[in-house]
Amino acid sequence: MRRLENKIALVTGAGAGIGRAIAETFAREGGHVLVTDVDGEAAREVADAIVMSNGAASAHTLDVADTAQVKALMDEVKEVHGRLDVLVNNAGVGARTDFRHMSDEDWNKVWQVNLDGTVRCAREAFDLMRTSGNASVINLSSVMSVKHTRQMAVYSATKGAVSALSRSLAVEYAAYGIRVNTLLPGYVETALIGRFLSNPMIAKALLTQTPLRRFGQPEDIANAALFLASDEAAYITGAALNVDGGMGTTL
Repeated sequence: MRRLENKIALVTGAGAGIGRAIAETFAREGGHVLVTDVDGEAAREVADAIVMSNGAASAHTLDVADTAQVKALMDEVKEVHGRLDVLVNNAGVGARTDFRHMSDEDWNKVWQVNLDGTVRCAREAFDLMRTSGNASVINLSSVMSVKHTRQMAVYSATKGAVSALSRSLAVEYAAYGIRVNTLLPGYVETALIGRFLSNPMIAKALLTQTPLRRFGQPEDIANAALFLASDEAAYITGAALNVDGGMGTTL
């Protein structure tokens, strides 16, 4: 039996990169995946590809920075499915800039998506996940929450907050049969950071800090998410799983 057979899973930021890999992996394992992204066309492309591969998926335009949109989507999930078994808070943005020159607008934009978006989705999905009785929330933090570099202050701060939030929700939601865990990816080869990794000097420096001496692939993160979403992780909550090639263990 497939590991997510008949489970309803919602993945944010699933139009590309890690989110897309998670959505496709969940569908292959029998889940009905709600593919959400601020880019509605990208979400539709992913959902269509899943359906063409005999998976179950639907596309939804969602800006996690907009409370009204999050609430409306959860209302739709309730009407159509009646419950939610898996929530993956993957949507995120970055801002690489000198902290001394960062504007309030740039700072707030990253917080609105990375942390507040996670808060909104976890909060508004609560009743749906409580109905499941055996639900899993997976929040995407980052190795940058524990390992820092220049010009990444706001990103690191938001991801550190996501990790702390996840531990708190694990305690608060446990009584309702909802597990909450965190994934901390390292540098993953996606379009989002492709230009950054294409610089040979930067790539060499980062690989030197990565014991496995390679960058991650979206599928590496998706496989870890699948484990945490499945019943194989039924006794795991409040955990933070590094999927970073060992980068988080280096000085």
